[in-house]
Amino acid sequence: MSIGLLGIKIGMTQLFDDEGNAIPVTVLQVGPCIVTQIKTEKSNGYKVIQVGYSKSTVNKLTKPEIGHLNKYGIPPLKYLREYKVKPTQEFLIGQILTLDQLRVGNLVNISGLSIGKGFTGYQKRHHFSRGPMSHGSKNHRQPGSIGAGTTPGRVFPGKKMAGRMGGKKVTVKNLQIFDINIENNIIILKGAVPGKNGNIISIYKK
Repeated sequence: MSIGLLGIKIGMTQLFDDEGNAIPVTVLQVGPCIVTQIKTEKSNGYKVIQVGYSKSTVNKLTKPEIGHLNKYGIPPLKYLREYKVKPTQEFLIGQILTLDQLRVGNLVNISGLSIGKGFTGYQKRHHFSRGPMSHGSKNHRQPGSIGAGTTPGRVFPGKKMAGRMGGKKVTVKNLQIFDINIENNIIILKGAVPGKNGNIISIYKK
């Protein structure tokens, strides 16, 4: 069964395996999550389960969110996400999802919001090569030509230019689970996870 859980990125560190090799790992705090809604093809046209995470207060939610959660007797939750699951019969509204279904060695996909870099230029954003740095050169970090002249007389959409970098949803696939601490809802993954410390992340089982 595919599983979808929400959590928070705690940070990165390194651990050592049995052979003494230093392995870069990311520490996540995942769950517990609550099933807040089950959508079926008959009622909604598609099969998903809605999962809530991180208890909040009523004054931080909108009235539709409060009414939606009160309908099923669920406490206020800060984050709500939908996950596609084929056998929806295995879930119940109000069911608590934890790390019990994950095992050391499993491969998971992690989605999160990448770190925003602000407005950046061509070299940093698209790895353009710079111009000559010799005396008299007026093309150190400029983009150069961005298109033809009279024909077509415009810049094509999607042209790589300066602009905002980062701050987008990024998914890293096939990260291996290095260790799990079910009591504290901690999971340790090999490699890096998108986003800065404290960001909300989504974890999908392969």
